[in-house]
Amino acid sequence: MRDKAKASETALNASRRWFIEQCGVGMGALALNHLLSSAGYAQASQNPLAPKKPHFAPKAKNVIYLFMAGGPSHIELFDNKPALAKFDGTLPPPELLKGYRAAFINPNSTLLGPKFKFAKYGQSGAEVSDLLPYTSQIVDDIAIVKGMVTDAFNHAPAQLMMNTGGMIFGRPSFGSWTVYGMGSEAEDLPAFVVFSTGAKGPSGGNSCWGSGFLPTVYSGVQFRNVGDPVLYLSNPRGVDDKLQRDSLDTINKLNRMRLDTVGDPEIATRINSFEMAYKMQSSAPELMDIAKEPKHVLDMYGAEPGKPSFANTVLMARRLVEKGVRFVQIYHEAWDQHGSLVSGLTANCKTTDQACAALVKDLKQRGMLEDTLVIWGGEFGRTPMVQGGNDGRDHHPNAFTMWMTGGGLKTGQTLGESDDLGFNVVKDRVHVHDLHATLLHLLGFDHEKLTYRFQGRDFRLTDVHGLVVDKLLA
Repeated sequence: MRDKAKASETALNASRRWFIEQCGVGMGALALNHLLSSAGYAQASQNPLAPKKPHFAPKAKNVIYLFMAGGPSHIELFDNKPALAKFDGTLPPPELLKGYRAAFINPNSTLLGPKFKFAKYGQSGAEVSDLLPYTSQIVDDIAIVKGMVTDAFNHAPAQLMMNTGGMIFGRPSFGSWTVYGMGSEAEDLPAFVVFSTGAKGPSGGNSCWGSGFLPTVYSGVQFRNVGDPVLYLSNPRGVDDKLQRDSLDTINKLNRMRLDTVGDPEIATRINSFEMAYKMQSSAPELMDIAKEPKHVLDMYGAEPGKPSFANTVLMARRLVEKGVRFVQIYHEAWDQHGSLVSGLTANCKTTDQACAALVKDLKQRGMLEDTLVIWGGEFGRTPMVQGGNDGRDHHPNAFTMWMTGGGLKTGQTLGESDDLGFNVVKDRVHVHDLHATLLHLLGFDHEKLTYRFQGRDFRLTDVHGLVVDKLLA
């Protein structure tokens, strides 16, 4: 009798599991497909990376984000402060430090004057440090934003803030939101490609380019700087193209059967990943071979084929965008000068300045700058106060500088102003949320309407904040 009751209970539990798994999730999948199709997105059973129409006609269709991780010193690069030189070695005004939190130093540290000279360049008369001789040549083609502010003063949360709009892990990155909204025009390459060229990766880790709660098909795909762009791209010995194609077709058939049953978008991601890896076996090695570029282009970037470098990677970014990749992000983690400010900044600028300026010139010459956004900047700036003897600066979120150019931006201008010590923004303040709202606007999106429903609420890149900066729009 007891065995009969136990068998009956087991059968009941099995039938419950079947109902929840097959019927409940299946109904959810139908609802999901209806929501996606009504919003203009591909159904889960179709290619989730198919090109989509944004809310309105975009000014830009691609993004190259040059992320200078670690926090470049605005005071040494773009924000000339003669008064800071005048008060070098003195204490900052007490009222300036009210409520201020520094990452490491005692805020009541002495002021440190700029370490490098500035000059005005171009018709716009933009001031640029002598550390950036190549950037100084393109000032009329970029918008320099000196009024940037953020909420975080340590690397990981600040990098997450700049990339995902929030300081905690688990939110989709700007690149993922872009691909979610626009899809991709690259059939045999990922929609969102990431490189890391510094001595280490960003403190925020893979979450800086992750898809968070969006389906993982929208995550960034990290490429290597040498060898196969991704691991296991080459077939092992004994596996020819026919065997691989037959195996892949069988696996995809099984995955599609499961996708049709439960509608899980992660299965669509898996199908897309397998197909993409197969296509990349022929497309990626050719694309990564920059030796096919003309010598004058290689010289302009300072690129050397076969020698991994920041310059090679920036040239690769242009080639990827040319092939329809929607979003390329390069992390160069080297800008955290708590000490050795002079030598560290000199080395960083020598590594990056030429290639960044060359990218802008190259895109412009090819007619690609009209619809490609190029963004340069880090997660915050550096303190006007000294750290590390007389040759270092701490993290500073209250004022820092970025530059950008491309489709729909009003270039040849310097927007924003910090106070005489480079401590607080006093004119045309641009918060990270405002930056994101503006960049999404250039890509054809109302930042308040590009949303994804998760855990019972609609999330967006700008959370509940953000205003489009009209002064940055052409």
